[in-house]
Amino acid sequence: MSTGVTGKGRATVDAKTLRQDRWWVAPLTTFIVFTAFVVYASWRALTGDDYYAAPYISPFYSPCLSDSCVEGSSDFGQPFSWWGLSPALLVLIFPLGFRMTCYYYRKAYYRAFWLSPPACAVAEPHGTYTGETRLPLILQNIHRYFWYAATLVSLVLTYDVVLAFRDEDENWGHMGLGTLILLVNIVLIWLYTLSCHSCRHAVGGRLRHFSKHPVRYKLWTWVSKLNADHALYAWLSLFSVAIADLYVYLLATGAFNDPRFF
Repeated sequence: MSTGVTGKGRATVDAKTLRQDRWWVAPLTTFIVFTAFVVYASWRALTGDDYYAAPYISPFYSPCLSDSCVEGSSDFGQPFSWWGLSPALLVLIFPLGFRMTCYYYRKAYYRAFWLSPPACAVAEPHGTYTGETRLPLILQNIHRYFWYAATLVSLVLTYDVVLAFRDEDENWGHMGLGTLILLVNIVLIWLYTLSCHSCRHAVGGRLRHFSKHPVRYKLWTWVSKLNADHALYAWLSLFSVAIADLYVYLLATGAFNDPRFF
């Protein structure tokens, strides 16, 4: 009986796939959502306006480091006074680079945009495959360094949440809907950042004997548990950061006032 396999090549199956399920739904959904996010984030980052509504700052613009930043939004100074473009472009490169080189996002956009392959057991249209050994995909190997930078940005966003427990006059002990939105956002961002494969390797990947490093072993075990849901946190944090930015934008443009709980 013929197996359909000839020598060391692939199976000689003429059909693109023998799958009977709606395998195209996942890559199509990913394509639509990612494209929408890229369009929205690009618009918000390039405008350079409506990103601060005291005491809230959009996560797209924090930290705000140029002299074009609106009053009250530069908690870490303005060292890039020479920067003439939107201040968001000084910051977004790091979380964007982190997500673009993320192991989960690679799988997602390789399938959705490059169809490489579009799904399991579905033939791809490319005749050759070189992996991530050539430009530009070889740059995916700097993911770990983007993780370091993204961790620093997450610390800044955490600081922003602390400041969000003030009112517009900088009086402490207040909480609005914006505070809650920013708080949920940073929790999801931390879950995504700490569940990263690079984080798992950093805390325990080089250890030869876990028994000699009980603290790092505990951390490695915790990160490993988070890592199982890394894809979920990637999606949730993508939505939360866009929602947080949109909320600040609506406040900054005067669409409504921030509801205060206390």
